[in-house]
Amino acid sequence: MSTSGIESGACSPLGATVQPDGVNFSVYSKNAESVELLLFDSGDAAKPARTITLDPRRHRTYYYWHVFVPGLMPGQVYGYRAVGPFKPERGLRFDGNKVLLDPYGLAVAIPQAYDRHGNSTAATMKSIVADPGSYDWEGDRPLQRPFIETVIYELHV
Repeated sequence: MSTSGIESGACSPLGATVQPDGVNFSVYSKNAESVELLLFDSGDAAKPARTITLDPRRHRTYYYWHVFVPGLMPGQVYGYRAVGPFKPERGLRFDGNKVLLDPYGLAVAIPQAYDRHGNSTAATMKSIVADPGSYDWEGDRPLQRPFIETVIYELHV
């Protein structure tokens, strides 16, 4: 696969960040030995239309893997493939056959044939590039409540 036009990108912010001329992708993995960005034509696609292998010398800063892909826009379906150690006793369960969601992603595509078991790319959830700046808040505004009057509810499930 040609990597012409692909840039190293930035490690911050995490997730898929829409920019005027493309999308920056950044994900954190302390133990990944290699990472691929998979670009799909749709959420139901059985195979990626494009696979971008991230070069650790160019696309990694500390434990952050990042790449800028020019020409991409909101709505692009994507996922990651990460290879690393499989040591369940240490909590490491890397499987290079699995397509992974972006843990910092803002939208998810769930295919018609969704199934969390097995290695079928067509049946796995995928991330979608979203642009939060284009969301229509319909006139809603921040409350401007002083922090001293703020109540934070926390729930663990």
